[in-house]
Amino acid sequence: MIRRLIVSYVLLVAVALAAFTVPVAFTLTAQLRGDTEESVRREATTMALLLGDGDEPARQALARMAGAYADETPGTVEVVAADGRSAMPPLPLPAHPDDPAFGAALARGRTTVDWGSRLVWGPELVVTVPVYARREALDEDDDDDEEAETVAAPPPAPADRIVGAVRVRYETADLSDRLWRIWGFRAILAIGVLAVAAGLGAIVARLLTRPLRQLNDMASRFGDGDLTARSPVTGPQETQTLARTLNQGAERLDTLVASQRIFVADASHQLRTPLTALRLSLDNIADGVDDEFVREDVDQATAEVVRMSRLVSGLLVLARAEAKVSAPEPLALRELVEERLKVWRPAADERGVTILLTGAADGPPPVLAGPGNLDQVLDNVLSNALEVSPDGGTITVRVGTGGPEEAVLEVLDEGPGMSAAEQARAFDRFWRGQGLTGRSGSGLGLAIVKQLVTDDGGGVALRDAPGGGLCVRIRLRTAADAPRWITL
Repeated sequence: MIRRLIVSYVLLVAVALAAFTVPVAFTLTAQLRGDTEESVRREATTMALLLGDGDEPARQALARMAGAYADETPGTVEVVAADGRSAMPPLPLPAHPDDPAFGAALARGRTTVDWGSRLVWGPELVVTVPVYARREALDEDDDDDEEAETVAAPPPAPADRIVGAVRVRYETADLSDRLWRIWGFRAILAIGVLAVAAGLGAIVARLLTRPLRQLNDMASRFGDGDLTARSPVTGPQETQTLARTLNQGAERLDTLVASQRIFVADASHQLRTPLTALRLSLDNIADGVDDEFVREDVDQATAEVVRMSRLVSGLLVLARAEAKVSAPEPLALRELVEERLKVWRPAADERGVTILLTGAADGPPPVLAGPGNLDQVLDNVLSNALEVSPDGGTITVRVGTGGPEEAVLEVLDEGPGMSAAEQARAFDRFWRGQGLTGRSGSGLGLAIVKQLVTDDGGGVALRDAPGGGLCVRIRLRTAADAPRWITL
């Protein structure tokens, strides 16, 4: 959200800069072009007037002006007479006196301006203007003709007779430098303004999203099991209302969980004590009874009491798993598995069952699990696997990775396995299969496993093991896979 707000601020400022800066830059560019063209045209027109006077002082003044213009400006002057010859002997004849620009000036009296490019301009500006003979010069020429030729004098010449053309070539390198300064200054200014806008936008965005980040932190801690997490009631009215609502919901949930924990503790004490007393009474009765039929009934009642004790213990464990909300902690999965296997190997050795641990020696990255959850999950799964494994069989425990942010724990046995229908119901509470585990089990072992693994953000599934038996596949989050509630 912060990035989006900053991008929005920068885009708004960029649009404003483009709306005000670009037109000004184009206007200055057009003004620079127009001023240069007007100045060169004015100089060329002035030189054309001097050339049109026809007297020697005017020609000398034109020569001095052309030389000074070449020395003080990046321009050069070219002059051609109407007959294509040089009109000013001190000045060189143009390289191409018959080009279209001279032709238009000499034939039609047109002034031409050539920038060399339509985009901005080329390497030089070329202005060609016609030279008209002044009326005084024309009158003097007519008087001389009358005195020299008294017979058959020609008609007087028109006052707008074209006697030559003047061309000014003005190099535009300086104009290009000024153009780059105009656009470069505005580009640097725009970049600076955008940088300032981005900095101010980041500050404003963080201030605006601070209440949301606080809510996000509270939600993350609450999702990890910290029921004491609360959010400060700050910011705009909307975020204050949301913070109050979340805090009230967290308070109510904390109260409900605490009440359930108290109930579980009380139920554990109240249910286990009568069952223990009942079993002791049945044992005492069995010791004092000689009748074989009565002893058989007492043994059957004792077995049912034992089964009820296991069922109550399973229910209490499941209730604790549902009521306990604790923050997951990073745990070394392979080390934890090795510790639990040391506990179960003596029981497996009594029946000749071998327990193998496979996988990389260093194991997967640390996984996220609540305190004691994985220990209980492994105990339940290994207990089931050991119960269904035949004498002399093998239980294989695999530890590895299942994805970039996922660890996998698999327990494979060589028992009778389960059908697809049984695997679909295996996680239901109180469901007992037809195999060996159905004889004395409570039907809560796999339900407890699923509850604990799900609470830690993982998943559990059953599948057929290669060569027969059952494979319990448990997926766990790695420590790098922390919950991300809101991306700001």
